[in-house]
Amino acid sequence: MTSAVKVLDPCSASRMMWFDKQDQRALFGDIRDEQHLLCDGRVLKVEPDVLMDFRQLPFEASTFRLVVFDPPHLTRAGVDSWMRAKYGLLTPDWKDDIRRGFAECFRVLEPEGILIFKWNETQVMVSELLALTDEKPLFGHKSGKREKTHWITFMKR
Repeated sequence: MTSAVKVLDPCSASRMMWFDKQDQRALFGDIRDEQHLLCDGRVLKVEPDVLMDFRQLPFEASTFRLVVFDPPHLTRAGVDSWMRAKYGLLTPDWKDDIRRGFAECFRVLEPEGILIFKWNETQVMVSELLALTDEKPLFGHKSGKREKTHWITFMKR
């Protein structure tokens, strides 16, 4: 990893929220490396720079200025569904997974580093997630047609 890399996206999937999907300031990670043919003929590619598990990040403490934490938000989805292919699926131990994920994301952040947390509360409410970390968010915003996607900003103490 070069010193120019200051942003970590440990659950990048297909990098759909990124304007520049090859941004050299960011390291894109995911537990998956796979391709799917969607029903409309498009190919969905999950191609991380580094295979990683957000519950156990392979980096030293205080490595990144910014972490974007956008873990899978689905507890249930069809085995071959496009939702599962696009977003991934939480394990049955999702509360412990997310708790560990928050802890790891804050561990690899520099002091006063910023964590952007993205969550869609289609199946699990944001309040349940925020209870899984002792860190307190600074501010957030709901987006989407039904305002189910939450963008929440934290600053490491």
